[in-house]
Amino acid sequence: TSESEEEEEEWEPKSKIARPRLLKKTEAKTKKAPPRSTGARKMVKKVAIKEEMDVSLPIAPVEDNKMQLLKPKEEDVGTKPKSLNRKPEVPKKMEINSFQGKNENSFERDEKPSTSVPVMGNQVKQEKCEEEFAFDEPPSKKIKLNTCPEGKPVKSLGGKKIKEEFEMNWDIVQALSEITNVEPWVCANLIRLFQEENTIPFIARYRKELINNLEADALREVQQTLEELRTVAKKTHTTIQKLKKEGKLSSGLLKGLLNCRTLEELDHVSAPYKTGSKGTKAQRAKQLGLEPAALSLLQNPGELNLFSYIRPNTKGLANIQEVEAGVQHILADIFAKDKDTLDFIRKLCQQRYISIQSTLAKVSSKNGNEKDIDKFQLYHEFSCNIRNIQHHQILAINRGENLKILTVKVNIPDGVKNEFCWWCVNERWRPKQFLKPDFMRILRSSVEDAYKRLIYPLLCREFRSKMTSDAEKESVMMFGRNLRQLLLTSPVRGRALMGVDPGYKHGCKLAIISPTSQILHTDVVYLHSGQGFREAEKIKRLLLQHSCSTIVIGNGTACRETEAYFADLIMKKYFAPLDVVYCIVSEAGASIYSVSPEASKEMPDLDPNLRSAVSIARRVQDPLAELVKIEPKHIGVGMYQHDVSQTLLKATLDSVVEECVSFVGVDINICSEILLRHIAGLNTNRAKNIIEWREKNGPFINREQLKEVKGLGPKTFQQCAGFIRFNQEYIKTFCSNKKNELGSGALLTKAGVLGKKKSKLTPCALQRPNPLDQTCIHPESYNIAMRFLSLIGGNANDIGKSDMQQKVNVVIQKEGLEGTAKRLNTTVHTLQLIIDGLTQPEGYDIRTDFDKPDFKRSIVCFEDLRVGAVLTGKVENATPFGVFVDIGVGKAGLIPVRNITEAKLSKVKKRRSLGLGPGERVEVKVLNVDIPRLRITLDLIRVL
Repeated sequence: TSESEEEEEEWEPKSKIARPRLLKKTEAKTKKAPPRSTGARKMVKKVAIKEEMDVSLPIAPVEDNKMQLLKPKEEDVGTKPKSLNRKPEVPKKMEINSFQGKNENSFERDEKPSTSVPVMGNQVKQEKCEEEFAFDEPPSKKIKLNTCPEGKPVKSLGGKKIKEEFEMNWDIVQALSEITNVEPWVCANLIRLFQEENTIPFIARYRKELINNLEADALREVQQTLEELRTVAKKTHTTIQKLKKEGKLSSGLLKGLLNCRTLEELDHVSAPYKTGSKGTKAQRAKQLGLEPAALSLLQNPGELNLFSYIRPNTKGLANIQEVEAGVQHILADIFAKDKDTLDFIRKLCQQRYISIQSTLAKVSSKNGNEKDIDKFQLYHEFSCNIRNIQHHQILAINRGENLKILTVKVNIPDGVKNEFCWWCVNERWRPKQFLKPDFMRILRSSVEDAYKRLIYPLLCREFRSKMTSDAEKESVMMFGRNLRQLLLTSPVRGRALMGVDPGYKHGCKLAIISPTSQILHTDVVYLHSGQGFREAEKIKRLLLQHSCSTIVIGNGTACRETEAYFADLIMKKYFAPLDVVYCIVSEAGASIYSVSPEASKEMPDLDPNLRSAVSIARRVQDPLAELVKIEPKHIGVGMYQHDVSQTLLKATLDSVVEECVSFVGVDINICSEILLRHIAGLNTNRAKNIIEWREKNGPFINREQLKEVKGLGPKTFQQCAGFIRFNQEYIKTFCSNKKNELGSGALLTKAGVLGKKKSKLTPCALQRPNPLDQTCIHPESYNIAMRFLSLIGGNANDIGKSDMQQKVNVVIQKEGLEGTAKRLNTTVHTLQLIIDGLTQPEGYDIRTDFDKPDFKRSIVCFEDLRVGAVLTGKVENATPFGVFVDIGVGKAGLIPVRNITEAKLSKVKKRRSLGLGPGERVEVKVLNVDIPRLRITLDLIRVL
C-alpha cells in the first residue's frame, strides 16, 4: 500500500477541491484510522469501495476498443484489497504509450470505417474525424489527445470534478449517488452521457457497460434527480447574487446557502433575508438596536443591563417587558437559523413517532357536498406514522385538504420539544458565564418561542413537502410503468378488424380496417333504438363481404348494451359461417384524437365521429402506432394524475413513449411521421425531413443514407440509427425493379444523367442493402459484428435463420461470452447485443412476450356476480394500493395489494417489479360485491 500512497501524493494537486471534504466523509462513515492498513481495508472494503471511488475514479486499463469510463468488476469482485488502490496507477504518459502499444496493430486492422457499405466520396474521411462516430474503433492518437472525447474515460473524474455550471459545497456525483442509491461511478458516467445529449433509450441499449446495466426507469430517475439538484444550485446562485446586491451577504450565510441540497432548505436559509413589507419580529427588534443586548446575553451576560435599553417614547422599547420581548425574538431567530440546532431536531424527529392526522373539516361538514365528503370517508379520522404512510394516502389527504373537506396536521410529540429545549439551554446555547435567573428565564422562553413559532412549522412543512414529492414521484413512475405496458401490448396482426364506437342516440360508429390498417368501410348503425334486428343484417353483410371475424368495441357510453347485442348474435351463431369473437378496448383519448389536426391530416375525408371507430380498431391491430398519436395523459392509467406536477408527468410519459417506440423499432420505409418523432434523437422537424426525403428519393436502402437527410447530424444519427429498421425483402424487390428499369448499361451513368443538382444523392445502384440494418445492432458495432460473423463462419444474409443460432452456440460454448468478447476486443454487453441481433428471427418484435387483448364470445353483468365466482379478466390499471381488473361487467374490480403475492405471479415473464401491469390476463375470485357503491373486491388466483 505504501507505493500507492506515494502515488496518491502525486495525484493530490488535481483533486485538491474534491479530496479533503470527501475523505472526511469517508472517515466519518467508515471510522477507519488514517494509516490504512490492509487489515482495516478488508473490514471496510464494502463501504470503502463506494466512498473511495468518488475521490478519484479509477481508470480501467484499456482492454477494449470501446473506451469504457470505468468497470466496476475489479472493485466488486476483487478480494485483494489492492484493487482498491488502482486509482492513480496509470500516470498520463504511461497511459498514452500503453495505448499505442496495445492498439498499434489493431489500427491497421480497423483502418477501414465501420460501415459495411461501399466507400462513397469524401464521406468516410470526414467520419474518421467526427468524434461521435469514433465510438467503436480503437481510438486513434488524434482522438486520444482531444480535450474531452466522448465515450472514453475522462482521465481524472475525481480530480477534475465534473464541471457544473453553478458550483456548490457538495459534489454533484456524491449527492446524486446518495439520493438515487446508484454507485458513484455510474452517476459520474451518466452525468457525462446526459451532458453529451445522449437519449435514455440509446444509453440503456448501447452503453450498458458504462451504466452497470441499469433499466430505463432507473436512468430516468437519475436524470430527474440531476435536474432537481441543478435547479437547486441555480436558484441558490441567483439568491446569492440578490443578497450580494442588497449587501446582506455574510460569509456564514454564503456557506449556509452553498450547503443547501433541496429547495426547502434553501427557502429556510434565505427566508429571513427576503424583503418583506414589515420584516420579521427579529428584524424589527434589530432595527431598534437590541442585537448587541441579545449577543451579550450569550457571550458575557455579566455586563448586560437591559434597563439601559429602555426608551419610553419608542414603540418596542417603552418598558422592560418590551425590551425583553425584543431580545427574545432576536435570540429565537438566531436559534432557528442555526444549522447544528436544526440538525439536532431533525435527528431527534427521526427517532420518535411522528404522525400525520387528518380529520373532517368543521366547515365542510356544514355546507359540503355529501358525495364528495363520502369519498374521503377513510380519512375522516385518520392517523398514521409518517414513515409508514402510503403514497396514495398522502395524495388523497392532500386532495381532501385542497377541497377543504379535511384538516391535516403533523403531530410531533411533546417529548421532542422538551428534550430539544433542554439541549439548547444546557448544551448548544449554554451561556459563557453564570446567568441571573431573569436572563435564564429569557433564554428559556426564547428557546420555546423559537421551537413553537419557527422550528415546528418548518418541520411540518419539510415533512409534508417531502411526503408529497415522494408520493408525486411514485405516482408519475407508476403512470410511466402502466403506460409502458399498455404501449407494448402485443399487436394483433394479419386479420381484418371491425371497430365499434358505441352510442345511443347518435348510433354506433363502425369502421372496418384491412390487415394492413387501410380503412375499408365506415358506417353508422342504430342498435339501441328498436332497430337492432334490421341493422344485424347490415352488419352480417359487411363482415362477410370483408371476411372480418373480429369486432373491437370501445368501452365508452353504451358499451355494455353493444357488447350484449353482439354477444347475443354470436351465441345464436348468427354470423355463421364466420366464427366471430369480440374484445373490449379502452377508448380513452379516442374522441380527443378524432378532432385533432393529426387525425384530420390522416383521414381528411372522414367525419370525426367515424375517425374514433377507426382509432378503436387500430388500437388492437398495432397499439403502439395508434396510442402514440394521443397525448399520454389522456390515456388515463395512473392515479391522481391531475394532482401531480404536470411538467414532471409530461417529461416522464414522453420519455416512456420514446423508450417504447425505440425499443420496438420502426421500419423507416413504411412508418408514419408520428411514430418517427418518438424515436430517440428525432423530433418533429427531423421526422418531417425524413418523410420528405423518402417521398422525393424513394425508399431508404440502408442506414448510411440517413446521413443525407437535412438536419440529421452525426449526433442524431448516432442516437437514432440503432432503432431504425430496414425490411430487406422490400428493399431487394425495390432495387431489382430499379435495375430492370435502368438497364444494366445505364447504371454507371445514372449519376451523370441526373445532372449536377442531384449528383449529390447516391443512386440506389451504388447503395447496397446491408443485412445488419434489420437488426438492433448499432452501426458503430458493424465492424465487430462482421468480425464475429467471420469468426463463426456465418454469412450476413443468414441473419435470423436457425443455422445462424447453431453456429453462434458452437463458438460461445467453446470460448464463453467473455473469451469471445476479449478476442474481438469488445465488451460482453456489445457482444451479447450482436448475438441477439444476429439470431433473432426476421420481423422479431419484443411485444410478442406481452399480452394480447382478451377475445370473448359471451357476457356477464354486475348483478350476476356471486361471491366465490371464478372469472378471467384483464388488468386495466395498477396503483400502489391494488390492481383494477376488467372482468367484463362494466365496472372494474379491485385486487387489493395484500392479495398479490409473489407465489401467484407467473415465473415465466421477466418482471420489473412485484406488481401487475395493464394488459396482463389474470384469473380472479370474487370476494365481495358492494352493489350500492358499485365496488367489487377480488382475490388473485394466478396470472394467465
